[in-house]
Amino acid sequence: MMRAGAGTVTAVRPPAPVVRLPRRRGVELALIVVAVLLSVCGYCAVGLARQGAVPPGAAGYGAGLGVLALLAHLAVRWRAPYADPLPLPIGVLLNGIGLVLIYRLDLETPGDRAAPAQLVWSTLGVGLFIVVVAALRDHRVLQRYAYVCVAAALVLLTLPVLFPAVNGARIWIRLGGFSIQPGEFAKVLLAVFFAAYLAANRTALAYAGRRIWYMQLPTGRVLGPIVAIWLLSVGVLVLERDLGTSLLFFGLFVVMLYVATGRTGWIAVGLLLAAFGAVAVGWLEPHVHGRVEVWRQPLASIEAGEGPNQLAQSLFSFSAGGMLGTGLGRGHSILIGFAAKSDFILATAGEELGLAGLSALFVLYALLVERGYRAGLAVRDPFGRLLTVGLASIVALQVFVIAGGVTGLIPLTGMAMPFLAQGGSSLVTNWTIVALLIRVSHSARRNYDGRTVA
Repeated sequence: MMRAGAGTVTAVRPPAPVVRLPRRRGVELALIVVAVLLSVCGYCAVGLARQGAVPPGAAGYGAGLGVLALLAHLAVRWRAPYADPLPLPIGVLLNGIGLVLIYRLDLETPGDRAAPAQLVWSTLGVGLFIVVVAALRDHRVLQRYAYVCVAAALVLLTLPVLFPAVNGARIWIRLGGFSIQPGEFAKVLLAVFFAAYLAANRTALAYAGRRIWYMQLPTGRVLGPIVAIWLLSVGVLVLERDLGTSLLFFGLFVVMLYVATGRTGWIAVGLLLAAFGAVAVGWLEPHVHGRVEVWRQPLASIEAGEGPNQLAQSLFSFSAGGMLGTGLGRGHSILIGFAAKSDFILATAGEELGLAGLSALFVLYALLVERGYRAGLAVRDPFGRLLTVGLASIVALQVFVIAGGVTGLIPLTGMAMPFLAQGGSSLVTNWTIVALLIRVSHSARRNYDGRTVA
């Protein structure tokens, strides 16, 4: 179309056609059905291996998991119809496999049954997932509450100091038979704060300040507040001996700073600081130093006649599993001890599912992280991009730290494997992360403007 005026002719472009992407809720529902069926098959396989019959609660387990998954799917279909169809089925499958593994280990410890409590926490996690998907119409609303989030995160991180240490670390709040780990909730709140602050100051962070060597540093006025918050949170965690979460927060801070500024120098600085901090804490803190020594010489306790430690038993489990595993219910990873259902549950998966099953689990985690990064690349607003990348990085860093610890790649940190391990706080937090990823992916695909969005 041409428009003439004052002797000039101006070309007026027609409005861009509205592109409507397929919602793909049917794909999501089909994948959820597959996830529930695989979980029920695993539950039945454990019963057949241990008792020679299908467990009497198999139907109830399948129905309970199926109802929870269906309710979550209906919430997504209702409030986020354009969301990515993969995160929810992945969460259902990982949660279902975790319940199966915990039930399998419960059979070895009749006096300490964790699967019923884990199912209750799964219900709470899916309930919170539904609330977030249904109530949070626009993820950008969270940007307004950045400082409320950081204040709440610091309070949550500080509360365990008032309670006795458990296994050498002050990371739990225990009241009677009820316990929670506040640091799990704090990591999501800190991700919201980091995303909001970096989105508001990304230009100043990237270009302001003096240049040192090959790196452009931001001004202290801009970088100071976020560094102070990060140092405060990590310092509290170090005092509580929660080195795993402190390492997670450090990695989250560096990754989000790199995404906000596009400066690769931050990655190098982060790695150097992480290495320096790890060496310093490893030598100065006796609890951490002990874990480093076990990592360096995992068989030392056997040679000293004291029997295998937890890491040695974990390595034995992976070795016994081989390529295809011993089969669900036929392993001996319970010999690891009290942490078999939490820190070392990955050893049970490695022994009974083998390298093939373990690789499949890692592929599921990789897909979840990849879909989070994809949503971050597709969404338009900087806050949504940083928030999604930060949340996906939490999952990626946590999986790396835990898998590296139980396989002997890095020293143990005492964290919970997302969705798999016993731990209600971790499970609820991970369902919240999936809900936020779905909200952002819905915004990205609904506002599709011709870019490549899968």
